[in-house]
Amino acid sequence: AAKRTAETALRQAGLPVLVVMDDLDRLAPEELLVVFKLIRLVGHLPNVYYLISFDEQTLLDVLQRTDLVGSNDQRAQEFLEKLIQVRLDLPAFRDRDIAAMTTRLLNALLDSHQVSMAPDQERRFSEAYFRHLQDRLRTPRAIKRYFGQAGATLGSLAGEVDIVDFLVVTFLRTSEPGVYRMLGRHRAELTGTSTDPALHHNSRPGEHAERWKERLLQAGVAQDNLDGMLALLALLFPAVQQSIGNGSDPHAAARRRGIGSQDYFDRYVVFTVPADDLPEAVFQQALAQMASGTEGDEAAQLLLRLKEDTHRIIRRIDQLRADGIPVPAAALLQAMADNYGQLTADPEAMGLLGADRRVRSMTPSLLLDLPPDHRPAMVAAMAATYDGAVLATRTLHSATNPDDTASEHVTTTEPWAAQARDALTGRLAEHLAPAAARPTPDLTDQDDTLIWMWRHTDPAGIRTWLHDRLDQGWELLPLLAALIPPQQFPFPLIDNDTWTGLDAMFTHDDLYTRLTPHLNNSPDTPPPTDPHQTNILQALRDRRPDPHQTTPDTP
Repeated sequence: AAKRTAETALRQAGLPVLVVMDDLDRLAPEELLVVFKLIRLVGHLPNVYYLISFDEQTLLDVLQRTDLVGSNDQRAQEFLEKLIQVRLDLPAFRDRDIAAMTTRLLNALLDSHQVSMAPDQERRFSEAYFRHLQDRLRTPRAIKRYFGQAGATLGSLAGEVDIVDFLVVTFLRTSEPGVYRMLGRHRAELTGTSTDPALHHNSRPGEHAERWKERLLQAGVAQDNLDGMLALLALLFPAVQQSIGNGSDPHAAARRRGIGSQDYFDRYVVFTVPADDLPEAVFQQALAQMASGTEGDEAAQLLLRLKEDTHRIIRRIDQLRADGIPVPAAALLQAMADNYGQLTADPEAMGLLGADRRVRSMTPSLLLDLPPDHRPAMVAAMAATYDGAVLATRTLHSATNPDDTASEHVTTTEPWAAQARDALTGRLAEHLAPAAARPTPDLTDQDDTLIWMWRHTDPAGIRTWLHDRLDQGWELLPLLAALIPPQQFPFPLIDNDTWTGLDAMFTHDDLYTRLTPHLNNSPDTPPPTDPHQTNILQALRDRRPDPHQTTPDTP
């Protein structure tokens, strides 16, 4: 009765009714049978039509998981044919259609975020897309989903990351989430900062590539996609490119702000510039303020990060120099000198590379960036403080001994170096003036360091200054105990560098002459009570030249 009433009403209305049911292939097997049963029961009502849309192969697979059809592909096809009266197949989505849609959405993404691609970036993206991404982005839905995800996360990263790396990482995040999660677990290896000895041992060809393929399989990558996924990782990470035997430029990732750089990796996984990082605009503005001598919030941020994130800031400055971009060398040198004793950044390279060594690796190059006639005044300005004087001495020594780092003093004959040495020597004498009035045991660590530093610039000057102090009451053995740190096993107490330094400050002959009573255990000279002093005397005895040994020039 209800059906007859509905038929009468539909005929009287005289209007066709179209019922659209989308995505039937997403239903569970039993749900799909219920829907088909309802369509069959009410499908004969007058003026009522059903448009059902689905992916045919997926729907057939769902039907074969029902008790009605079973795992019989032919029976599933026949069941579907009895239900559907007219097939309306979608036209083929051709490669040129895919390319056109991809190009349109890519250009829209770039325009909306005011980002452009340089020719090298266009080449890299074309390589990634046509070799790897295109085969995985073959439907309008997949392409729209991909660029929709890119647009949703590019936001604050525009201009802060390499756009090609960002697009490839977005593909991994949306299409291979297991691989995307894997990146964080292997960050150190991917960015080339791992200290795992297994990564550096001599391995058979292809061993590293096989290890990465195994990781990709564990991350859920299909066997057919392994080679392509490994190639994508090599495009992002120079370390992976090296692992598969293609060779690579280890600085390429940092140069483009890529995910393969330890300094930019985090930006790609937190979708913004972290709070402990400096955005590019802030970094550039800070350098501009320092160059012009103006104060600003950006310069203050840079100085703070220089103390707390020394390694990354110096790498970024060094990258600018490598790219031929001028940096405010004088302002940076002064900032590094002013903050040299206040660096709080954690060491890198298994604790072997401290923030102070990172600074010292940069300052000689910055000093040589200045015109020669500006360098002496810069060295003097850096040495205005105790810590700055230490850095200035190391900087001048390294800048003037490029081919002889073991030399104890300035070797270049250029006029500016002599002027810088004289200016620095005056500063060192000023800083050590208070120490000259104190007894030897009261010397501070800073005093000891400055005495060692002085020998780099003016060995004759520090030798005279020390002799004067000894003649005026300083005791040599306590002085040596202050200058020579206790032995760190397995290193000798007096290694070759210390031995050379002692010769520069005292001369070995004078050292042994002054210490003869101690070294020979003279009954008129009581032995030291300090074990460290006792160890120093024994180390000097072990190094004492054999008086019977002849030199090649001896007849």
